[in-house]
Formats: sequence, C-alpha cells, structure tokens
Amino acid sequence: MRLRIVDAFTDRPFAGNPAGVLLLDRSGFPDDSWLQQVAAEVNLSETAYAHPLPESGEADWALRWFTPATEVNLCGHATLATAHVLHTAGLASGTVRFATRSGVLSATTAEDGSITLDFPTAPLTAVEPPAEASKALGAEVVSAYDTGPNVQDLLIEVADEKTVRALVPDLAALAGLGSRGVIVTARAEDPHRGYDFVSRFFGPGAGVDEDPVTGSAHTALAPLWSQRLGRDDLTGFQASARTGLVRTALRGPRTLLTGTAITIIDGELLVAP
Repeated sequence: MRLRIVDAFTDRPFAGNPAGVLLLDRSGFPDDSWLQQVAAEVNLSETAYAHPLPESGEADWALRWFTPATEVNLCGHATLATAHVLHTAGLASGTVRFATRSGVLSATTAEDGSITLDFPTAPLTAVEPPAEASKALGAEVVSAYDTGPNVQDLLIEVADEKTVRALVPDLAALAGLGSRGVIVTARAEDPHRGYDFVSRFFGPGAGVDEDPVTGSAHTALAPLWSQRLGRDDLTGFQASARTGLVRTALRGPRTLLTGTAITIIDGELLVAP
C-alpha cells in the first residue's frame, strides 16, 4: 500500500501541517487497532485513511482520521491532504465527497490546485474560562468558548497577536482542562500583512502537543472573527513554527476552508492489515 506524506495549508515543502494519507483498496476499514498502530508509527498529528464507496451513494470515499493516540471526529488538514492525493493520483476531479464521523464533507479542487473544504460550522457557546486556563497558558484569558461536539476544543481569546506568538504553555496543565485541545487566538495586529486573525492549537490530551495548522479549529475561528470583524470571508494565520494560512468563508451552518498542499513523501507501507 502506498503511504503519502502531504504538507497541507501551504504551497512550499516543510511548512504547513504534514499528514499521512493511506488509500485502501477495499470495501471497509481494517481493525481499529491496526489503524491506530500505523498512525502511531507515522507519528504525525493526523493520519488519514480512505476507501472508495459504491457510486450510487451520497459520498465517494469513506474517511477516518487518527492522531498517534486516538481517532478524532473532524480534521481539516488531513482531509485537504487526502483530496490532494486523490486529485494528483487521477482518482478524483472537481468535487469529492467524504463520509466521515462529522457527516458528508466535500473537497473541491480548483484549476490552480487550491482545495476548498465544506465543513460544518462549529456552534460556539461562551463559557466561563476554567480557573486553571490562564496559569496553564501563561497569559490572561479574555474570553472562552465551547466549540461543540465535532471540534471538541476549548477556544480561548487572548489580548493580542504578540501574546499568541509568545505562548509557552504548561502542556500537562492544558491536558487537564478536559477538552480535546485548546485553540488560542487574537486579532491580527496588522491586517495588511495578509491575514485577519492569528491562532495556535495545543492538543496534548490527544497526543499532539502543538498542531502546526488546524483546519477544524478554523470552523470555530471563522464564526468568532466574522462576527467581530463584520466580514464573512477572512484569512487566518496559524503561528506555529511551521506556519500556515487558511482562508475561511462563513456560510451560515457551513464553513469553507481553502488552502493548498504538496506531497513530500510517496512510499510503500510494508505491513498489511
């Protein structure tokens, strides 16, 4: 089986968020234990597994995502990476539909190679920030939001972009907050630099200390910043060491996420299910 490593939400190697992509030539998924072992061996923030579905169905491929430690309900960068692999391998063109834990998701590849994901918008609920959050982050929390059952993260706003970039959180303390991960965000200091808001994502409880570029988080960031800035179409910059840009378009219950991807490794997985 061919295993690809794809850098997503970037147009250059060794940036954005790397994902493993394994296309399965079978009608179903192997045992969960095997899927988890491969994801742990690949040891990226996400490994995606997909297999084709009958042509008569509402989706074209079934898709699942695993971190090195667990399966997740929604992943943006590994979905974008999977769509990129299907397109470059000649297995899909235009729009491809994925059956996932979060319903049917679509990915549309444009002529310039950019890919737009159609994801459910995260339903934000303002919450009282956990008492330990400011100490765990090492920064004052301005506001906090629950992001709903698909994303399952705590969204935290801090004072400014400088604070987001400078964070050196206590990862063990963040894992104890009880959410899958913690999204930290602030408004961009200078929108003329090509982005409207910044973020970082920490998921030590899911086996990912810091995720380089988190597509699913932007289904929560989009409604927050669209409401604040009064525009439905925005660009987010994830300020990890690798960095990445995600263009967001809020469309009511759906959020469109657009980015590019590049295949870095195309190899063979020698251990069969």
